[in-house]
Amino acid sequence: MSASGRAPRYDVIVIGAGQAGLAIGHFLAQQGKRFLIVDAADSVGAAWRDRWDSLLLFTPRRYDSLPGLPFPGDPAGYPTRDEVIAYLEQYAETFDLPIELGSPVRSVKTNDGGFSVDLGDRSIEADQVVVATGPFQTPVVPKFAGELAPEVFQTHSTGYRNPSDVPEGTVLVVGGGNTGFQIAEELSATHRVHLAVGSRQMPLPQKLLGRDLFWWLTKFGLLQKTVESRLGKRMRDRDTLIGSSPRAAKRSGVQIRPRAVSVTGRTVSFADGSELEVDAVIWATGYRNDHSWIDHGHEIQHKRGVTEIPGLYFLGLQWQYTRGSALLGWVKDDAEYIAERIAAYEPQPQVGAITAHTGA
Repeated sequence: MSASGRAPRYDVIVIGAGQAGLAIGHFLAQQGKRFLIVDAADSVGAAWRDRWDSLLLFTPRRYDSLPGLPFPGDPAGYPTRDEVIAYLEQYAETFDLPIELGSPVRSVKTNDGGFSVDLGDRSIEADQVVVATGPFQTPVVPKFAGELAPEVFQTHSTGYRNPSDVPEGTVLVVGGGNTGFQIAEELSATHRVHLAVGSRQMPLPQKLLGRDLFWWLTKFGLLQKTVESRLGKRMRDRDTLIGSSPRAAKRSGVQIRPRAVSVTGRTVSFADGSELEVDAVIWATGYRNDHSWIDHGHEIQHKRGVTEIPGLYFLGLQWQYTRGSALLGWVKDDAEYIAERIAAYEPQPQVGAITAHTGA
């Protein structure tokens, strides 16, 4: 609390110290804003630390930079998880961004034409708030996961680090996105692996005619197609596999299964009526946003991250505006746009109090 007894006041509070929060922090610093980045974790880039050990980005390093700092290393190579973590740490240090770690946000409320952010042990205030908690918030597993026998090892992909974590025997990986395919192929070297795929995929090669896929996507502007465009709507509704495919997985020894629909003890049943007895299950079944907004159950709407609540913004969401909105090297586009909106913002009278709760 200040000497006057009021909570500290900032121009902007950014919730989340991942790539989105750091990117917007860079632009806010350029504007000379008084801002603070807060995060519940004890380090920046916490979501990356929850990924498996052998993770490689499918975007070359030349496409993985945040604003103002090139990603180090071979521009044509693909960075590891640990390289990304080190880069984010270097980024925060290079620009001396004001970051407060170990500060989980309990709630955000409108307050006197601005916002009050409850950190549990104290509150801070701001004229504007950016929620940059990213797309990897709350892991999702199907309800029937609870029907697995206690002796069957199971974890969401966030809990998977390497094959040594998984007991010997038959492993079922559930989820047909990039994560599911990559984990299944890694495990196939040491385990009997089945991969349950329940959605349509669009497999794309990592390289095409001697050039990386992202060279082509950038050249033809596909990553800039917005969520409102016809192509954007089609792309959003289909999983895009980059560098993985059912055919490649089968060559690695992975057996492809249809959607998993139920579980009884050690037995998993699939949409085609087949069954499989398993020793372990890894749920590569994605995440859901967990802003827990609006006490009245109202879903906050936004357009390119600018919400219906004046002064409140989202950043880093999947398909927030384009396919690149949640990608390391493209989040800067939305961050710059939000920063421009912040600079142009003029406080408006608030009608009533709106309360939101976040898990950041």
